[in-house]
Amino acid sequence: MLVARVRWESFGEVPDKRGDSAMFHNGRGKDMRPYLLLACISLGACAGLPPAVKNVPVADITYSEVSQNPNSYKDTSVRWGGVIIDVENEENFTLVQVLSYPLNFTGRPQLTKPSEGRFVIKSSTFLDPAVYAKDREITVAGKIEGDIERMIGKKTVRLALLSSKAIYLWPVYQPDPYGYGYRGYGGYGFSPYFGYGYYGSPFYWGGYYRPYW
Repeated sequence: MLVARVRWESFGEVPDKRGDSAMFHNGRGKDMRPYLLLACISLGACAGLPPAVKNVPVADITYSEVSQNPNSYKDTSVRWGGVIIDVENEENFTLVQVLSYPLNFTGRPQLTKPSEGRFVIKSSTFLDPAVYAKDREITVAGKIEGDIERMIGKKTVRLALLSSKAIYLWPVYQPDPYGYGYRGYGGYGFSPYFGYGYYGSPFYWGGYYRPYW
C-alpha cells in the first residue's frame, strides 16, 4: 500500500479518508490505473534482472564512445541494449546484431530516443531465433572483444563486438483488446510467464521464466 500512495502523490492527488478503493469506485482514480500497473510491472521486471545487467559498470562506457574505434576498448566491461535486428547461429556460438538505444535507469532500452548505431553480441550459448526474435528489446552485459565485419545491404561495415556475460530479453507489453482488468491480469497481457528469463536463472525455461507453481 505504501508504493500505491507514493504513486498517487506523484500524480498530485492524495487518496481521501475513504481510502483508495473509494477513489476507484467513484471513477476519480480510474484513469491512473494503467500508469500504476506499468510502474508495478517495471519494478517486477527489475527484480528479475541478472546482477550483471542490473548493475551499472564502474566505467560506464557508452556505445557512442566505443563505436568509432572498438579495438581500443578491448576487455572493457559495458552494459548496452537495443532491439534485435538479426540472430546467426554458428556451431559453437550465437551472434546477435542489435540496433543500439540509450538505456533508462532500469537498464531497458529507451526506444523514444534516437538509435545510436549497431553492435553485435557474441554468446557461447545457443540462442533460439524464435525466442530472440527481430525487434525484441534486449540488454546485455559483457566485455568488448573488438569489432566484426558485417554486410548491411551491399555495404560492408565493421561493428563493435561484445562478448556476453549476461543477456536479458525484455517482456513485451501488449494491451488487452478486452480492456483493463478483463482477464484478471490488468489488461496489459500480463501473465505468470512475465519476465523473460536469462541463461543461468533457476527459473529459465527456453527463454521464459517458469511459472511459480
